[in-house]
Amino acid sequence: MWKALHVAMVLGVLSLAGSCDRARSGPAADGEPTPPSASPRLLMIDGAHVSRVRDSLRRGEPQYREALAALEADAGRALALPPVSVTDEPVVPPSGDKHDYMSQAPYWWPDPSKPDGLPYVERDGERNPEIDRITDRQNLERLTRNVSTLGLAYYLTGREEFAEQLARFVRVWFLDEATRMNPHLEFAQGVPGVAEGRAAGIIESRFLPTIIDGVMLVEGSPAWTASDEEAFEEWMRSYLEWLLTSQKGRVQANRGNNQETWYRVQVVALALYTGETEAARTALLDGQAGIAGQFEPDGSQPRELSRTRAWDYSVFNLTAYMHLAALGERLDVDLWNFRTPTGSSLRQGVEYLVPFATGEEPFPHEQITEFRPSALHPVLRRAAVGFKEPRYRELAREIGGGTRRLELTLP
Repeated sequence: MWKALHVAMVLGVLSLAGSCDRARSGPAADGEPTPPSASPRLLMIDGAHVSRVRDSLRRGEPQYREALAALEADAGRALALPPVSVTDEPVVPPSGDKHDYMSQAPYWWPDPSKPDGLPYVERDGERNPEIDRITDRQNLERLTRNVSTLGLAYYLTGREEFAEQLARFVRVWFLDEATRMNPHLEFAQGVPGVAEGRAAGIIESRFLPTIIDGVMLVEGSPAWTASDEEAFEEWMRSYLEWLLTSQKGRVQANRGNNQETWYRVQVVALALYTGETEAARTALLDGQAGIAGQFEPDGSQPRELSRTRAWDYSVFNLTAYMHLAALGERLDVDLWNFRTPTGSSLRQGVEYLVPFATGEEPFPHEQITEFRPSALHPVLRRAAVGFKEPRYRELAREIGGGTRRLELTLP
């Protein structure tokens, strides 16, 4: 579904032009802070809502005080943590370059019928704890949590120590020559005896847009300079080019399941951040067309329902589509109200899962881990905004799963 995006066009689109869709003022002198924006155009959280939260707190209103206190406590703990890097990895990647990201596929296990266990065999939905000996995936998730926490805490409080720690974390992972990650995932989700890395590993970089949000929230702080911003944006541009032109990226763009959807979320988010508007638009239109292949008219998702954790993966894919639909608003590509000729739509996808979350109907598909109705909560919160349907927010409250952090980032 990336047929419209030829490599020649991609290389033309991925120019060195600055961002054209971001809420950022003009360039500052090197070493000077980048001027802040009043309401940040964030990628994964609602920038307008975050701005309203800050205004409410400045007026002394009590609505968000408890949520802010919890956020500040989390940010305070992050201040005591050391930065992480791909070069911390105890296992050397197949390339021999410690700057290359590396991980192991979670659902593959040693073959008990082979003396050396090779090649590994797949057991869908069953996580092999062996994967934790390779630490890049865990460290990237840790980095994402800390950067998102520190960025939001800085934006809402103005406390410079939060921005300073965020900048330190980001420089170590992305910018400093001694510790930076190379902008590709050639060795993600490898399988012993099968592959050194797989296209499926691209799912692990779905956290990058959240990291970008954290960085955008500290724009205006002296801790994050124009030269930091330029280098960080260039890293993201390089990674976007790898997503669009690499063999693994091309495979991932046509998976027809949650992997494909999260790939598109990454492409759109990074393209918007780096100003590659046409690449973002193409990915959004492909995502719109992809609804026909991933959703039945009744809202079910056959590819996800065939998994051993059918509930989890149905919610996971729909979560990605909620993000994609919200990003589509930036370029007037309407995924919220798109409907295929046969009646498939994102709204029907939400409606299909609701009765299982509320307990009105038992979930009729395989779910080998705990069935958690509350996993649908963030989807419903986003759906309430995107579809302008208050009922979804009421349903979210009914099934539980809300967090104080969510109150700060979503209406």
